[in-house]
Amino acid sequence: MVANAVRGTSVDIATSDGTVDAYLASPDDGLAHPGVLFYMNAFGIRPALKAMADRIAAEGYTVLMPNVLYRHGRTPIIELPEPPAPIDPAADPTLFQRLGPMIEALTPERFTRDADAYLRLLADSPLVTDGPVGITGYCLGAGLALRTAGAFPDRVAAAAGFHGSYLATDSPESPHLVAERVTAELYFGHADQDRSLPAEEIDRFAAALAAAGVKHTCEVYEGARHGFTQTDTMPYHPEGDARHWNALFELLGRTL
Repeated sequence: MVANAVRGTSVDIATSDGTVDAYLASPDDGLAHPGVLFYMNAFGIRPALKAMADRIAAEGYTVLMPNVLYRHGRTPIIELPEPPAPIDPAADPTLFQRLGPMIEALTPERFTRDADAYLRLLADSPLVTDGPVGITGYCLGAGLALRTAGAFPDRVAAAAGFHGSYLATDSPESPHLVAERVTAELYFGHADQDRSLPAEEIDRFAAALAAAGVKHTCEVYEGARHGFTQTDTMPYHPEGDARHWNALFELLGRTL
């Protein structure tokens, strides 16, 4: 496929709890294209993630990336190293000390209200074709992708998650418990060196999807650490990133 020229713009999304700042990317042709909802990782919307959204848009999709932690401020939600210095959580433990309370405050109930607003924006946009959308999510966003597929099965055709965190815990609010409500096709790419998703949780997650009869693929990326798709972070893994793009575009291509 020949890549399309891309137009990226900032948009605001009204929710019952406030206004979400977001990034919208689409082919620069003024036409409608299948919609893709892009859930950021915890570090928020930034140049590296906009480049990822643009890459998806260049393949012929309209991509919406909301600041899911908007209740704590507009982008940037926290101060990060100035590029090209990489984001290195191991070198700066305050990163997750600052982000932890924000992530914990995003309860499933609050998030479901937000996701409805995100999907409505895509449904109402003249840049998006009619019909269900696809989702891709990273780290924190992987669980959000699954939750959205479970909460709005008639509006989501496909959902992908990469290096997701805490996807199958003992919590009564664990993401894997929505599996029985999912009708979308799923793809999840896990890092094999990820303390936030140990092997037993990877197995529990896949078993839950299988038991629910969800069409899915779960793969473990050997040699990859948590965050392997994020080009501006220390855990970035080029081989895993390339594999992730192939898997994502294959999923979107056969479902949208």
